[in-house]
Amino acid sequence: MADPKAIAAFLPDGWADQPFEPFHPGVEIMRLWQGGPDVALLRYAPGASVPRHRHRGLETILVLSGSQSDDKGRYFQGALLFNPAGSEHRVWSEDGCTVLIQWERPVEFID
Repeated sequence: MADPKAIAAFLPDGWADQPFEPFHPGVEIMRLWQGGPDVALLRYAPGASVPRHRHRGLETILVLSGSQSDDKGRYFQGALLFNPAGSEHRVWSEDGCTVLIQWERPVEFID
């Protein structure tokens, strides 16, 4: 069993000081929890995108800063998104953003 973990003062902007690493071109990741479900921060540079993918489990996203877009719309700071298993979309950020993301299972890239 994993030990509990706490990040003091995560909000309103304590997350901004977390160390990130490359994930996709223009997108960085900071893994907060691994072992299913996984939790991370994703930071998109302006204009960055993630290819079309299919969710194999529930994905939950909270936009912490900027805006993130997908095939259904544009979501600004404070938006909470749920992408259920079987759903598909592309993701991008026109102006850059940071999101808190939780996923049950890795996605399957289809583009």
